[in-house]
Amino acid sequence: MRSARLIQALETGVLALPAAGPIAVYGARAGDDLSVLPAGRVTVLTGFRPDHDHFANGFPTTPAAPYAAALVCLPRSREAARALVARAAAEVGPGGWIAVDGQKTDGIDTALKDLRARVALSDSLSKAHGKLAVFLAGPDLSDWAASWRAIEGGFQTLPGVFSADGPDPGSVLLAGALPQRLGARVADLGAGWGYLARAILARSGVRRLDLVEAEADALACARRNVVDERARFHWADATSFRPETLLDAVVTNPPFHTGRAPDPALGAAFIRAARRMLAPDGALWLVQNRHLPYDAALAEAFAEQREVAATGAFRVIHATRPRRAKP
Repeated sequence: MRSARLIQALETGVLALPAAGPIAVYGARAGDDLSVLPAGRVTVLTGFRPDHDHFANGFPTTPAAPYAAALVCLPRSREAARALVARAAAEVGPGGWIAVDGQKTDGIDTALKDLRARVALSDSLSKAHGKLAVFLAGPDLSDWAASWRAIEGGFQTLPGVFSADGPDPGSVLLAGALPQRLGARVADLGAGWGYLARAILARSGVRRLDLVEAEADALACARRNVVDERARFHWADATSFRPETLLDAVVTNPPFHTGRAPDPALGAAFIRAARRMLAPDGALWLVQNRHLPYDAALAEAFAEQREVAATGAFRVIHATRPRRAKP
């Protein structure tokens, strides 16, 4: 979809590739086809680890501003979208073009309206349920840059991270259901900005906590919010993360969306990953939305599981006796 708009923009002259210099692509997702851009000059910059790993196979992924031009792939969050555009505006040399692209379902119309009030924006090109428009670097958009937000409980968050205004009800329920002793070696899978990690570290006997989070901004928040020498921070895909040793407990409030679409398979992958990480006597503490079909994945991965807390929307599962993974 994005590639169709890029091709049309280049064919119609809305975009003209600079004769020389590096091109930055901000926020690309693994499904994006960037082959229309000159691969030897493109750097892909994304904070989501699976996307980063996907593009790292063929593109540089280390920031190296300034750039001659940039493509900004907008996220859904309005504040995060503004911050990404502001970053591009600061990192592209004066006069270099910045293309802003996104799907209509992700708020591209609002983003372009906001941007048109600040810069000389081209007419938008519409194709494949999205839009693309271009402006030249030079205007100061630093007031759109990401800034820290203080929320209740002494936590700080950044725009676009999950539940940036406060802990989500599922995590609150899970934190309250955790036992006083979890074991010495614990992992928080999908740790977000650190709410559950603080609750885990408040339990007795915890000697090490691995915070595993795929979103770089969320992990940056966790580093601010969890100041404890027992904490270890990992920018990693929880479904493939390998701890140094088998664990006594895994705590998780797994994501269950891929983009806008619900994806129960993602939570099931977290359950299987927890099974792989746990010692034979280890335990999983999981919160899930009631409607999610995790029962089969839990039964496959653990010999015993029971509901230990619940509301109308969420349930907390304590799963023990991890089964050996099938070869």
